[in-house]
Amino acid sequence: MTDPATLPYAVLPDYSDAERIARAEAFYEHLKTRRTCRDFSAAPVPRAVIEQAILAAGSAPSGANHQPWHFAVVSSPEKKAAIREAAETEEREFYAGKASAEWLEALGPLGTDEVKPYLETAPWLITVFAQRRGGPNPGDDKQNYYVTESVGIACGFLIAALHDAGLATLTHTPNPMKFLNEVCERPAAEKPVMIIVAGKAATEARVPVHALSKKPLDAIASWL
Repeated sequence: MTDPATLPYAVLPDYSDAERIARAEAFYEHLKTRRTCRDFSAAPVPRAVIEQAILAAGSAPSGANHQPWHFAVVSSPEKKAAIREAAETEEREFYAGKASAEWLEALGPLGTDEVKPYLETAPWLITVFAQRRGGPNPGDDKQNYYVTESVGIACGFLIAALHDAGLATLTHTPNPMKFLNEVCERPAAEKPVMIIVAGKAATEARVPVHALSKKPLDAIASWL
C-alpha cells in the first residue's frame, strides 16, 4: 500500500492546564443551557446561520471520511405543512397504542403528545438523512461505513452550532419516517434519521422541570 498524501497537523493553541480546564468548563456551562424547545416563534432566521451550522456538522468525523449524511432544509410553508400532517398521523398511532405503556409513562413528565405545531411555526426544519452508499466525492457510489455513528456525531455538531448561534432546537423522530423521503425529494435508499427544528423560542415557551435533570459525572463516566 502506498502512503497516502498528508498535510501537517493543524497547530492547536498551547493553552496552560488551567486555561484548558477553564475553556472546558466554559463550554460545558454554555452547552448545558441548551434545552429542547416545543414553542417556537415564527420570526425569521437568516439562511446564512443555518448554512454555517450545517457546514459545522459536515466537518464531523465519519467512517472512511465518506460523510454519509444529507441535510434537506425545509422553509416552504407548503412543505412544512405536509411534514406536520404526516408526522402527526404517525404520532396519533404512536400515542393511541403503538407505544408501550412503559414508553408512554417515560414521556409523561415531558408532557408530549401527538400535536406538533412547531413543525409549521419554526422557520427552519432540517431533515437529516443517512446514506448507506455514497462516498467522499459528489457522484460516488461506494459502500459507506459506520453510518449510524457518523450521522449521530454530525447531528451533535449541528445542534451545538445552532445553540451557539442563539437558536432554540428540537429533535423530532416520528416513526416511521419514510414520508420524509417524498416530501423532501430524497432518494428512497436514504434513511431519514431525524428532523431538527430550529428557530427562536416563543416568548411563552416553557421547559418541563423533568428535562432539567441530568445525570452527574459519576453516573455517566468511569475512570480505569
